[in-house]
Amino acid sequence: MARGKLRIYLGAAPGVGKTYAMLSEGHRRIERGTDCVVAFVEHHHRPRTEVMLHGLEQVPRKEIEYRGSLFTEMDVDAVLARRPQVALVDELPHTNIPGSRNAKRWQDVEELLAAGIDVISTVNIQHLESLGDVVESITGIRQQETVPDEVVRRADQIELVDMSPQALRRRMAHGNIYKSDKVDAALSNYFRPGNLTALRELALLWVADRVDEYLTEYRSEHQVSKIWGSRERIVVGLTGGPEGRTLIRRAARLAEKGAGGEVLAVYISRSDGLTAASPKELTVQRTLVEDLGGTFHHVVGDDIPVALLDFARGVNATQIVLGVSRRKGWQYVFGPGVGATVARNSGPDLDVHLITHDEAGKGRGLPIARGARLGRSRILWGWSAGIGGPVLLTLLLTHISTDLGLTNDMLLFLTLTVAAALLGGLLPALASAAFGSILLNWYFTRPVHRLTIADPKNILALAIFVGVAVSVASVVDLAARRTHQAARLRAESEILSFLAGDVLRGGMTLQALLERVRETFAMESAALLERECDTAPWTCAGSIGPRPCASPDDADVDVPVGDHMSLALSGRVLPAEDRRVLGAFAAQAAVVLDRQRLRQQADEAKELAEGNRIRTALLAAVSHDLRTPLAGIKAAVTSLRSDDVEWSEADQAELLVAIEEGADRLDHLVGNLLDMSRLQTGTVTPIIRETDLDEVIPMALGGVPEDSVDLDIPETLPMVDVDRGLLERSVANLVENAVKYSLPGERVLVSASAIADRLEVRVVDRGRGVPDEAKSRIFEPFQRYGDSPRGAGVGLGLAVARGFAEAVGGTLNAEDTPGGGLTMVLTLPTAAQRRPEEPDRESAVTT
Repeated sequence: MARGKLRIYLGAAPGVGKTYAMLSEGHRRIERGTDCVVAFVEHHHRPRTEVMLHGLEQVPRKEIEYRGSLFTEMDVDAVLARRPQVALVDELPHTNIPGSRNAKRWQDVEELLAAGIDVISTVNIQHLESLGDVVESITGIRQQETVPDEVVRRADQIELVDMSPQALRRRMAHGNIYKSDKVDAALSNYFRPGNLTALRELALLWVADRVDEYLTEYRSEHQVSKIWGSRERIVVGLTGGPEGRTLIRRAARLAEKGAGGEVLAVYISRSDGLTAASPKELTVQRTLVEDLGGTFHHVVGDDIPVALLDFARGVNATQIVLGVSRRKGWQYVFGPGVGATVARNSGPDLDVHLITHDEAGKGRGLPIARGARLGRSRILWGWSAGIGGPVLLTLLLTHISTDLGLTNDMLLFLTLTVAAALLGGLLPALASAAFGSILLNWYFTRPVHRLTIADPKNILALAIFVGVAVSVASVVDLAARRTHQAARLRAESEILSFLAGDVLRGGMTLQALLERVRETFAMESAALLERECDTAPWTCAGSIGPRPCASPDDADVDVPVGDHMSLALSGRVLPAEDRRVLGAFAAQAAVVLDRQRLRQQADEAKELAEGNRIRTALLAAVSHDLRTPLAGIKAAVTSLRSDDVEWSEADQAELLVAIEEGADRLDHLVGNLLDMSRLQTGTVTPIIRETDLDEVIPMALGGVPEDSVDLDIPETLPMVDVDRGLLERSVANLVENAVKYSLPGERVLVSASAIADRLEVRVVDRGRGVPDEAKSRIFEPFQRYGDSPRGAGVGLGLAVARGFAEAVGGTLNAEDTPGGGLTMVLTLPTAAQRRPEEPDRESAVTT
């Protein structure tokens, strides 16, 4: 049986019209004669969506009883028994009620697809599992119901249902998404323009990446090597020279001219050890390209033009930006250069831009970090000059009638030997000297065509020729090796200097350092291993790259750092000259690790110091603020026990009331002090369970006069996952604070509403308010705003309220009350299961 096809309507936020689009597609399918049914759709009492259900067959839902309430979910068995061609299933990330066939609705959809039924569903971008952290950073809300990205990526079709933030907010204001009593709170919170714009961009980018994946898969399956310029991708070839910054900026300007342009900077290093560029300059260029919105790539390849073109075609690039060569004019005798080669081999589908810069034509100078290896091409040219050159010269000299004399012939052969030494080093030069002496003896020394020499002077001449040739070749090769050694030492010193500076400034993390090691030595992975003693197992303190080594024995290269630490690399075996620099990297890695641990210890010490400060403040509060209620209680008790005063019943009652009020006040102060102490020491352990707000908030109003608070807690609100005791204490402190600072005759409003997958409790007072610059300070311990008298408390109420709110996974913030005053907004996470009669169930599921 063939697997069914999945089509998904993806949106950036609730209300953009995903369900409406899905139902419209259902009607189109039915008009074409397709057997299409509604397996599960939530219309959320939206008139336009509800009308779209007319004319569509709906499979009856399955009723499930859970904790005394009746819920309805999609009946998978009924849909499988009905076996339609297409099933419409709304809200793919939804969590099913316990007792259902599967835990998540997307698992139900997988069963339908496996049975050969096509499914059309809906998802909001914020419910993708991989984007949870990003969405939380945008909206401040962690999505509880998610769907794995792979489920959505496997869809045969993904259609984006897009709407501008302004249009969505207008739809919200007209009451087309939430009921009128929810609109103001929604527009001022989740549906803020900034939130909607960021979520819309996130959805567009995700869909664009998915389109890229489709395109890459298609080109791979059909073996399409030709570049398809679906959007501008500009590859910048970097050499590590200072001109790289100019190239990156020019490429960024080119990308800005095309919608969705992308810049990819690539540096290609050879596979023979240290990179040929300054690490400091490459770091600057990496930072620059990332600041401009591009990406930096490090590729290893011995043939730079081929590697650059392979990379460009692999990423489906449309343009390559290169700098005009820094070589001087005479240096072009060794080849046309990278720019000309890339332009010649790029083909008609890849444009190459050669950008002028200040370094053009000034010469490349000595290689910064190239080893003593001359490279395969130079060695081949050296052997060609050393062996092929004497043969060609012999043919030329034997076919001309002019007799140049043995001395001139030797000088010509000596020139070829020097050329072989310059190009290929010592071995081609020695071969050229030996082969040249044989040719001189055979063709130019009498008797000719014999290896004997008649004139003793010629024997001396040939001996001098061989000696001079060997000497010149040795000197040239020695100078070349010394030059490359000096360049290598310069590269090593520059790397170590930059590395030490970065480490001393504290600007490099262990991960960044290991990444530098991996890139510098062209390795696959790098790991810093440590153990407590010689017999203890190795543990990984930090790693980078795929499949890092678990022990030094598994590594291709390992460098011990002390007795119980080692830097392990995998990928290839390094030559001995590279291990000196690698040892410095290993030592710096140990320093960075020690610094990170010292920083952690400093943070812990800072927390201890903060705890000491809190304890000192607690003692100060005990010595000052607690004396007032104690003094009142003591005075009242002393008066009652006095034998020389006859108190009336009214006086006795008044004194007892004073004792009771003082004891209550003392109990409140001591409770806040203990709560703050628990928060500071981290001993608050919330017991999270599903709770109804209308069961908790009324109990939090016991400490204020009955006529001072208006309560607006709808019974249809979803349940929240909180600790009841901590929530009650937090709300009680907020209400007491609001009552304390409200103007006479003004009542405090405590209301609650559901927004998206969270619930907000608002405590609104009509006092004088708090300036914006002071809103963050009022939540700090022992802070009292304005001229509040000393007897009003120790300034811990709001600090304790925020601490308890955060302990149960919520947030507490202060806002201005329209018309004057202060509003405390307590945000709480809703429970995973919702009540079926709740009208705004959509706030926690995909709509």
